[in-house]
Amino acid sequence: MNELRTVSLRNVAVVGSRGTGKTSLAEALMFTTGAIPAMGSVPTGTTVSDFEPEEVHRHSSVSTSLLRCHWNSTVLTFLDTPGSLSLLGEPLTSLEAVDAAIVVLTPSGGIRSELIKIWSRLKERQLPCMLFLNVGDKGSPALDELDAACRASFDMSPLPMTLPAAEGSKLEGVLDLVEQTVTQSSSDSPKHQAGPVPSAMNQRLAEGRKRIQEAAAETNDQLLERYLSAGELCRDDVIAGLRTGVHRRMLFPLYCGSATNNVGIVPLLQAVSSLFPSPQERSQRVSAASKHSTVTAPPRDPAEEPLSALVFKTIIDPFIGRLSYCRILSGVLRADTQIFNASRKVKEKGGHLYTVVGKKHAAVPFAEAGEIVAIGKLKDAQTGDTLCDEREPVTHPWIVLPRPVLSFAIEPKTNADIDKVSLGLHKLIEEDPTLDFSRHADTKEMVLSGLGQLQIDVALEKLHRKYGADVVIHTPKIPYRETIRGSAQAQGKYKKQTGGHGQYGDCWLDVLPLGRGEGFVFENKVVGGVIPRNFIPAVEKGVIEAMQHGILAGFPVVDMRVAVYDGSYHVVDSSEMSFKIAASMAFKKAVEAAHPVLLEPMMTIEVDAPADHIGAVIGDLNARRGRILHVEARGQAELVKAIVPLAEILTYTTALNSLTGGAGSYVMELSRYDEVPREIASRVIEEHKASRQTVTAH
Repeated sequence: MNELRTVSLRNVAVVGSRGTGKTSLAEALMFTTGAIPAMGSVPTGTTVSDFEPEEVHRHSSVSTSLLRCHWNSTVLTFLDTPGSLSLLGEPLTSLEAVDAAIVVLTPSGGIRSELIKIWSRLKERQLPCMLFLNVGDKGSPALDELDAACRASFDMSPLPMTLPAAEGSKLEGVLDLVEQTVTQSSSDSPKHQAGPVPSAMNQRLAEGRKRIQEAAAETNDQLLERYLSAGELCRDDVIAGLRTGVHRRMLFPLYCGSATNNVGIVPLLQAVSSLFPSPQERSQRVSAASKHSTVTAPPRDPAEEPLSALVFKTIIDPFIGRLSYCRILSGVLRADTQIFNASRKVKEKGGHLYTVVGKKHAAVPFAEAGEIVAIGKLKDAQTGDTLCDEREPVTHPWIVLPRPVLSFAIEPKTNADIDKVSLGLHKLIEEDPTLDFSRHADTKEMVLSGLGQLQIDVALEKLHRKYGADVVIHTPKIPYRETIRGSAQAQGKYKKQTGGHGQYGDCWLDVLPLGRGEGFVFENKVVGGVIPRNFIPAVEKGVIEAMQHGILAGFPVVDMRVAVYDGSYHVVDSSEMSFKIAASMAFKKAVEAAHPVLLEPMMTIEVDAPADHIGAVIGDLNARRGRILHVEARGQAELVKAIVPLAEILTYTTALNSLTGGAGSYVMELSRYDEVPREIASRVIEEHKASRQTVTAH
């Protein structure tokens, strides 16, 4: 039997920018708790977290991994998340499953845009946080600089709990400001030694302790009164005050150490166990599925409530099959039982239930509230869905994920790849909902979109490895459109005699421009029956079909009013087909006389970049025919909002990384269609005409 209680659980996300050492920290946590016999390393591809081939050869995480271990009387589940901006969906969805987070920083890494976005979500969810400064072998990091960066980017000041204890430039251990000891450990053994504080560190100890005592006292009136009267707090009072401050996001403890050298890990584990909340202490927002109203439940024992669980990750494993990673928010989830999916209003029978450690899965008969487990064989469940007891349905809120910004057109390498590409990509999107795959309505291309180049590269590697499908990728075509500037009238007359019944259709069309985005309006202004009423729909159909291929370069024609106002017919030879052809002829003539122009998609783009790079970003956007709308400060960063042609920013991810040293990010969406400048339009038209001729020749 599983005898875990909700109060003994700690669910913690490990987040931070790429290259800060999150996976190494997770490895050290597992090693120190005795969950693994030896520490692996990222360079050798031997860590518990990074086991996918795409991670091993990159020496970097590309998906969230679950780790489970025990420390003292608590059961710890860590979610080791990727740190690349391209993979931002992974940490964001993982935060929906946890009760707290460790933010990993480095002395020289700065605070990058992806971490600012993650911090924003931590704040929205009011998740308690502590920081781990991964100093490596550096014995004296500049904590003042880190404090200033956190104030500017996070609007908070971290509270140092441990400091590096260095001999010269080599990190030997950490000074524990609460326990008043120097803790030493190494990557060779999970054991640690706590010794007295050298006299040379006494001043640092005194200053650090005073700051901690004051911070703990300020979380509670009774503690503050004790502190003011006695001059200091006992250890238990300090822990109680720190715990309150962490839970309320008043305090953000900072721990220093070296993940790869297993230094400073024990104080961090003690803090996770004693300062972070259990699931029982975290209230859950739920929405009654039948009433669609949101309520806030008071903290109580979730194990006594009906079942509800949130699917925060989906894995399609070639050996185990489909796995839905769930955070059980209330009640008990049992293996091989029927479950109600409140998000999709369907009932399903779940398969085996597993606890997960890296790539290993251990079957369990059931799991209680607060646990994070994987359940198999749920065919309908998707990431973000709520599973529950059908008798008391609830739905839990789900995050709005970032939209893709980088797209590639893809083509199967061979005919044998066609079906495998479509099947494989749809399965990969189930695993990573920030990916998108569709056939573009205008260009007819298959387009794969994501948050960045790394995400696209990883998806294509998985497509080959898991589904045996290979593709060729290239920059997608721009979905240009055509319209008219002026008005014109033209006749279309189709007459054909082939013996017996002939074909005859004759109509006059008047074309006028409409405003951008107003679409197409067709009007019947025929009087006197010169065209019988039953042929008018054929005229409209002929116009609509002709609009699919404009006269400039074959792009769809938009934003115009077309009126049929005159014509003639033959009692015997006229038909719907003849009037459809006549209308198409008249439309092309009229458009040609109405000053046709080329339109291009204009994107609203918001670029987030460090303030010292913003000048280069603005200059680059201007060079891309952009129009700057406004610039606003956001801490150490600035946000630039602009309107830029899509043709100029198809590969903007690479350019922005170069301009900002990888510290910039952006989002974009379609704003409108605008006229293409004449010189650029001429080039585009010639290129597309040449392309169409080449296709025709083949």
